[in-house]
Amino acid sequence: MAVGARSGTEEPEEPAGRGETARPATSSVHQSSAQSGAQAQRSTPADPSGTSDTLDTSAGEEASGGMKKAKKPRAFWKELPILVGIALLLALLIKTFLVQAFSIPSDSMQDTLQRGDRVLVDKLTPWFGSKPQRGEVVVFHDPGGWLNETPTPEPNPVQKVLSFIGLMPSAEEKDLIKRVIAVGGDTVECHGTGPVKVNGKALKEDSYVFPGATPCGDRAFGPIHVPKGRIWVMGDHRDDSLDSRYHQNLKGNGTVSEDEVVGRAFTIAWPINRWGMLPVPDTFDQPGINKAMAATPAALGLAGAVPIVMWRRRRLTGTRNPR
Repeated sequence: MAVGARSGTEEPEEPAGRGETARPATSSVHQSSAQSGAQAQRSTPADPSGTSDTLDTSAGEEASGGMKKAKKPRAFWKELPILVGIALLLALLIKTFLVQAFSIPSDSMQDTLQRGDRVLVDKLTPWFGSKPQRGEVVVFHDPGGWLNETPTPEPNPVQKVLSFIGLMPSAEEKDLIKRVIAVGGDTVECHGTGPVKVNGKALKEDSYVFPGATPCGDRAFGPIHVPKGRIWVMGDHRDDSLDSRYHQNLKGNGTVSEDEVVGRAFTIAWPINRWGMLPVPDTFDQPGINKAMAATPAALGLAGAVPIVMWRRRRLTGTRNPR
């Protein structure tokens, strides 16, 4: 008697061996299909949209297009004029506001400076109100008539350009370099063989005056009162320097206006074997030189303090004795 009906499309069952239970023939097929599906799933990344191949291709095309659109670096020879222009602008700014090179044209500052030395001049601190101080070596414009007897060679166009931007010393050579001996308010003098005296104090100048030269040179002077805002200058080679001593017949009586000062020479930059700083000699720091100048602020301070003290005393007295 039949237990169940079988579909006509089903394969006939294989007879089971001894001791084996009969299994449908499709079980192995189902298993192999599941395994192959799992392997396919592991080997192929999941792509919900199903367009992974298309996206990868377009991304590659965009990357290659971006590389094609990237600009090539500009050639060096095209950037060179820009670099030169920036360098010249910086040099001009430095020369105008910071530091400028000057050439020593004479022997008037021996042995401190030799003919042909290149010095660097500080032009920054004067912008902040710095004034020339005693003992400093300064560069200043011709006050008028100091260089009439010294003709200067006409610079060529290249020298004019380079000196204008500060890459060469001043081409016009209308500047002088001397040491500041006295400033506004000082009294300076020198008689016989010296020494030079500032506010009655003798200067010890052996460290910078040319060996063999006397402090006064061949031109005694003074006493001279230096007006406010002006300076008295002298060369270190007293026998070979046309400085304040020789121009007392001109405007200012040999003194130089602080407005004419370009700046302080602070170092010798060239030649290399001459490199060195230009410090202020110790003799200008000796006690007494600034005595007269220091008394003025003290006197002004005392004069200003007296009215304040008197006003305070009156106020306290009025508080204690009310009417």
